[in-house]
Amino acid sequence: MAAWLFISVRTVESHVSSLLRKLGANDRRALTLIAAEQSTPAPAAPRRVAPLPAPLTSFVGRSSERAELADALREQRLVTAVGPGGVGKTRLALAVAADVTDRFADGAWYVDLVPVADAAMIAAAVAGAVGIAEQQGRSPEDTLLGWAADRRALLVLDNCEHLLDGVALLVERLLAQSPGVVVLATSRARLLLPFERVLPVDGLSVVEGDDASGGDAVALFEERAAAAGAALTAADRDRVVRICRALDGVPLAIELAAARLPALGADGLEAGLADRLHLLTGARRVDSRHRSLRSTLDWSYALLDEQAQAVLRRVSVFAGAFRADDAAHVAGWPPVTPREVGAHLAALADHSLLVPTAAADGTRYRALEAVRQYGAELLEDTGELAECRRRHLEWAGEAGSALLAVTDVDAAWRAGFDRLADELRAALGWVATRPEHRAAAYNGKTLLAALCHRRGMPGESQWRYEQAAELAPDDRHAAVALHRAAGAAEARLAGDDAIRLHRAAADAALRVGEPASAARDLAQVAELMNRAPGTMALPVGADAVHAALEEARRHAGGDPVAEARIATAEAFAIVETDPLAAEASERALELARRAGDPLAESAALDRLTTAQLARGEGKAALASALRRIELLTPITLDADLGFELADAHVMAAESALTAGDLVTARRVAERIRDLPLHREVGHVATARLIVVTALAGDWTHHARRRGRLPGELGAGAGPVPTLRRAAHAVAMVHGLRGEPAEQETWIGICEALSPADRPTHDHRASAFFDTVVLLHDGRFDEAVDRLDIPPHELRRWYQGLWRPWYAALWAEAAVLAGAADAAGRIDAVRPATADSPIAAALVDRAAALYAGDRAGVLAAAEMLDAAGCLYQWARSLLLAGGTERERGVSELVAMGAAVH
Repeated sequence: MAAWLFISVRTVESHVSSLLRKLGANDRRALTLIAAEQSTPAPAAPRRVAPLPAPLTSFVGRSSERAELADALREQRLVTAVGPGGVGKTRLALAVAADVTDRFADGAWYVDLVPVADAAMIAAAVAGAVGIAEQQGRSPEDTLLGWAADRRALLVLDNCEHLLDGVALLVERLLAQSPGVVVLATSRARLLLPFERVLPVDGLSVVEGDDASGGDAVALFEERAAAAGAALTAADRDRVVRICRALDGVPLAIELAAARLPALGADGLEAGLADRLHLLTGARRVDSRHRSLRSTLDWSYALLDEQAQAVLRRVSVFAGAFRADDAAHVAGWPPVTPREVGAHLAALADHSLLVPTAAADGTRYRALEAVRQYGAELLEDTGELAECRRRHLEWAGEAGSALLAVTDVDAAWRAGFDRLADELRAALGWVATRPEHRAAAYNGKTLLAALCHRRGMPGESQWRYEQAAELAPDDRHAAVALHRAAGAAEARLAGDDAIRLHRAAADAALRVGEPASAARDLAQVAELMNRAPGTMALPVGADAVHAALEEARRHAGGDPVAEARIATAEAFAIVETDPLAAEASERALELARRAGDPLAESAALDRLTTAQLARGEGKAALASALRRIELLTPITLDADLGFELADAHVMAAESALTAGDLVTARRVAERIRDLPLHREVGHVATARLIVVTALAGDWTHHARRRGRLPGELGAGAGPVPTLRRAAHAVAMVHGLRGEPAEQETWIGICEALSPADRPTHDHRASAFFDTVVLLHDGRFDEAVDRLDIPPHELRRWYQGLWRPWYAALWAEAAVLAGAADAAGRIDAVRPATADSPIAAALVDRAAALYAGDRAGVLAAAEMLDAAGCLYQWARSLLLAGGTERERGVSELVAMGAAVH
């Protein structure tokens, strides 16, 4: 209760005792019963689960199959519903998923695999369906596995038949690493996994006899006929039974037939279907269900006029739901005009050959998979496939180009991309295999790559750019595509890929006679080796950096951008604690400005920022990081940016903390949430906001963000220092609130988040958070021991981030513990804390406490209040004593702190 209300356990205990007295309850259980009687329960907090698709028509019959499938999901973790197209596997799976969703704390999730044409995209499709976006430094599969690791969820994988091997591999990994996940698959063939339970899905039951109900098939026919406006009489029952029997109870075939009942009547319907079925009696009996559906589709198609037939065939190239104007572009050619397409779509929906759906941008239509495949076969038969595919690619390309021209990547833009992406993928999957369309394939791949990057999907963006390079008309175009692929790899923190692709881009540029372009890419190779070693599988030696720089210098030829890039790489080759690092950074910065290259300037500013942090220049570091944001914000969000924009925001947020500017730290952290890579992956922004609110004493907002962090970590964020700091900040707040069990839990989370390759990377920040609690609890000697390293020994830039905060407590702990060197410590940390108003105020407070200067403590309190550091402000009032002590205690209790 205390955690939910953001107050101390002691306060809750006080209120509970008061209620026991006022309500005359004997114990807490009696108090709970009284509360239940006198209040309406609040609705449970909604789980973050996407609703299952809502069918437009009712589900009829299959009670035994429904129960059997539900039981199988209780006993097995992989159940596959297998049957031919049109037999109703999807509807059955959705009905069962709705029946059993309460068994799964994390809900049931539906994944339609129809639009997925490439096995490499399966994991991304599943990840997208469950609401997790791409994570930096992780593949879509790893991200999905991280999300699923501790979930209790049902995944419905629908229409697996065209991706059997890829689905089987993913499901095997998923179930092996996620003990709480269960998979329900639908397919025309089994996945062939040893732990798979296969349940065949046959046609609906047909029961004959005077007293019989007719079975599920007849019930479905009657319901759909009534929906179409046809009234059946008792005399029609036998005829309907015969129709359903002839159609083998296949639901789609029955629905198509029932839709024609108002026009043909039961007798005309029976006669027409009988003729079609008779034509296929030579087929093997084992294929009867497929034969029944095919004959019904043939019959339904034959009843259409020539124009409607053309529309049905041609819209089969759409991978998903489409609007009438989309279909007009693709299907509007003789014998049907673009203006006539919309009316034919509505008529096809009336005949159950298309399914209309309401969308935010108007009515959309989609074809069931069996109907879509049927239409595709007819395109082949009529010789229209190539023209229809060409028109589909042209339409998708125009729509994609229009989307790319919109610079505001808002919710409407993202929804537009999500609808269009599968169409582009499907169109490109066809055209890429045809040499005569190589130019269109290249243009389409680069377009999709650019859109994916802007959507925040750098993994697919990189892949598409690499595909474009293979299709490029010459090495010049290949070099551009490979350079952008490298930028996408940088954005996803895949350092090894980025280096490989920059080298490939340089090779292509050299082949086409553009050495300056090659020099730029080679300089970026050398830069990345020192700038982002944590994104690479293995450490890179100085010899490799030197070789890349030498090659870049050899090809630069005085090109201004190449020279700026080389100078930046040289600056990163000097450790930031060396005074020469700042000088080299300033030189690179000047060259980049002369060259007019904002990306090179941003990289140089980043190196300058780290040098400034190492020297303890927090305000200058913040100014440099903010300048990067200013430079990069006007630039179009494409792959050329690499990780520059995201990194600029992260460094600005971190440097703001170093400079003691909590307002700027919060503002920049909130902006991180709107960046393409972090818009739907909240842990990067959340982690920084948690630290800011914890330090500020704004624990109400802190607790809300803290509650999001475990779920975001579960989405596969991976062990990184920034998350470690956030976890330790949460532990600190629990410690200040007198909740040792929760504090230990979060310290455990913190340790689990420690990167294996850099286990001590963030230890000084951890020591700071621990010491805040020790000082709050009056354990002054332990605080001195915890801060065992003098601040001047924290020389690296990532240690410099926390040096002012650490140094201030290093002095205060000595004062409160009565250490002999307390005065010396105060003098020693003055330079390290001068750039941070918060750290400087904490040192002033320590000096005032050492001197017994109560007015000095209160002056420090005013400085902390002005800086927005409310916890330390309230603690200053407490330490000042006198009348201010009572106010300090009151303010701390209001925050939720436990005051001893």
